[in-house]
Amino acid sequence: MEDAMSWLTRLYRRLPIIAELRSIQRSLRAVRDDIGSIRAAVRATAASETVRLMHFELARDPRYADPKRLLAHAHQIFSQNGEDGMIAEICRRIRAPARRFVEIGVGNGLENNTTWLLAQGWRGWWLDGDTAATSSIRSTFQKEIGGGILFFCQATVTTENIEALLGELQVPQDFDVLSLDVDRNTYWLWAAMSNCRPRIAVIEYNASFPPGVDWKVEYRPEARWNGTSYFGASLTALEMLGRKMGYALVGCNFTGVNAFFVREDLCGDHFAQPFTAENHYEPPRYDLSRRHGYPPAFSDSE
Repeated sequence: MEDAMSWLTRLYRRLPIIAELRSIQRSLRAVRDDIGSIRAAVRATAASETVRLMHFELARDPRYADPKRLLAHAHQIFSQNGEDGMIAEICRRIRAPARRFVEIGVGNGLENNTTWLLAQGWRGWWLDGDTAATSSIRSTFQKEIGGGILFFCQATVTTENIEALLGELQVPQDFDVLSLDVDRNTYWLWAAMSNCRPRIAVIEYNASFPPGVDWKVEYRPEARWNGTSYFGASLTALEMLGRKMGYALVGCNFTGVNAFFVREDLCGDHFAQPFTAENHYEPPRYDLSRRHGYPPAFSDSE
C-alpha cells in the first residue's frame, strides 16, 4: 500500500510535466501543419511564376509570334506540358477524320497526351508495361474499356514485338495521333513502326543535345531509363528519322520534352518552315514541367 501511495505521489508531481509535454506536442503539430501550408503556398507561387515566365518569354521573343508556330496554343488538361492544346491545334489545321489515337507509355492514364482526346469521344489504344499503372487504368477507365472506346494492353513494348502487338490489337495503319514516350528506347520504337502511318506523331526528345547533334541511345530491349540524361534521342536524330518515314518536324513544346511531327502529305502551308531541329528546338526547361491547378481526374470516382 505504501509503495502504491509513493508511486501515485510521484505521478502526481509529474502531471504538470506531462501536461507541458502534451502542450509541446500540440505546438509541434501546429508548426508541422504551418510548414505544410507554407510549402503548399510556395509550390503554388512557383507554379504561378513559371506560367507567368513562360507567357513573358512567348510575348517577348518575336520568334514565338509567328502564327504558324504551335506554342501559343499550348494548354494543359491531362497532358503535362501543354500538349493537349498543341495537338488540338494541329488537328484543327490538318483535320483528323478518323478520331483514333495510339499512345505507348501512358502511366496511370491521368497525365498523358491522349486522355483529353478520349474524353472528347475519340477511340484509341494504350500500351504500358507497368503493373501499378495497369491496375489504375483498368479501374479509372473501366467504363471506356468496357464500352469498346479504349483498348488497353499491358506489355513491355520493344522493337521486336511492337508490330505484332499493334496487329493483335487490330490497330489500323492509318490513324490520327501517335504519342510515344517510353523514356529510354523511344527513338528505336518509332523507327520500328514503319507500317503505321499516323497523321500526327508526338515523340519525346532529349533536349540536352542541341540542334545539329545526331545522337541516340544504344538500343537494348531490356534496358530502362536510369534517371540520367542518357535516354531517347536528340531532336536532330528524330528530325532525320521522321524525314525518312515521311514526317516533318513542326514544333516542340516550351519545356523541351516533346516534338510534334506531321505527315508530309498533310503539312501544306500550315506550319512554320523550315521543318528542322534548328528552327523548332526548345531547350530543356524541365523546372516548368509542373501541374498547375487541381489534380487531374477523369470522373468522380477518383
